[in-house]
Amino acid sequence: MFRNELLNSFSDEMRWLEADLQPVKLDVGDILVEPDAPIQHVHFIERGIVAAVTTTQGGRSLEVFSVGREGMTGVSVLLGADRTSWRSFVQEAGSAIRIPAWAIREAAERSPSLRERLLRYAHSVMVQLAETALALGHYSLNQRLARLILMSHDRAGSDELLMTHEFVAMMLGVRRAGVSTALAFLEGEGMIRSTRGKVSIRNRSKLVAMAGGSYNRFGTASTNFYEAARTVQTENAFQAGTNQQH
Repeated sequence: MFRNELLNSFSDEMRWLEADLQPVKLDVGDILVEPDAPIQHVHFIERGIVAAVTTTQGGRSLEVFSVGREGMTGVSVLLGADRTSWRSFVQEAGSAIRIPAWAIREAAERSPSLRERLLRYAHSVMVQLAETALALGHYSLNQRLARLILMSHDRAGSDELLMTHEFVAMMLGVRRAGVSTALAFLEGEGMIRSTRGKVSIRNRSKLVAMAGGSYNRFGTASTNFYEAARTVQTENAFQAGTNQQH
């Protein structure tokens, strides 16, 4: 049994993957995907958080999406590309199950049901990308910070998050002074407690209300993905039982 929810959604499909799966440790700052470089491995996150950012020529970065134990890195591989324009790095230390990019491509080609599930996950990432763009254009800094904290909380498995001002500023594309002001506001409203390099969740419901639809919409898409995966799994089991009876 894996901690990674995407791996756990596979049933018979695991036979196409298991020979090439390898557990690895993830340390803060590890680069898993480099921009415009061939993706060598796909990582199914077991513990920890991986952040993906895009960077301007001047070196300024901005959040693209994040991945925890619900998913995997290197999603571009599922769409027929061997590289991407963003950089993925470990935000919070943990562990992962990795597989060579060529191996998961071959497995998806051999198994239509595996390909379907992987593409459903790719769709959920696209939804997250759209919601990130929406948050950037139509939500305040306080709301975007609440969203970032909630999405990190979902993936961390703890009420204490490792979040420096520098990291938050990079993810939200703002100055550190703006981050300090926004953190102070959320803390003053009783949503979080902010200390050096850490954010502790005090009232998640208030954070959800502050983030608004920028957070809730992605949560719905993620839930739909796993419900769809379980439905396919049930249908496959039913079909297999029917075939045995005949």
